[in-house]
Amino acid sequence: MKYTKGAIGRVFLLKFEDDEVLIDKLKAFAKKEKIRSGAMIFLGALKKGTLVTGPQKPVIPPKPNKVSFKNAWEVMGIGSIFTNPSGPQVHVHVSMGKKQKTLTGCVREKSKVFLVIEAVVLELKGVKATKAPDVMTGVNLLKILG
Repeated sequence: MKYTKGAIGRVFLLKFEDDEVLIDKLKAFAKKEKIRSGAMIFLGALKKGTLVTGPQKPVIPPKPNKVSFKNAWEVMGIGSIFTNPSGPQVHVHVSMGKKQKTLTGCVREKSKVFLVIEAVVLELKGVKATKAPDVMTGVNLLKILG
């Protein structure tokens, strides 16, 4: 295990609106506000999109198990923001439900908001970390610096 220490900086309250692409909006927000490291919690609904619900098999490099969803699901989630030379790297996991069904996974691609998502983003100051593609896994992984 590796770790770094920091403090909470700015705190943001975000409201995502119907049909916005969640990940794209989060990246644009992080870039505009120059957030290098952050954590978020949120709730609301996603209209349609894709989740990665783990690997197809527990091997490295992993092949993602992708699940598409549509027709608006209630969601609650948590995520991180770490910046590298390519820009903000946003990683969001959700648990979502519709009727008697549930899904949990990593939000991918063009997943769109239904009606509203409310989020609180906590900027992490002094944290020495980034995200970068890992050569062995091919996955964009957290890297603790220093």
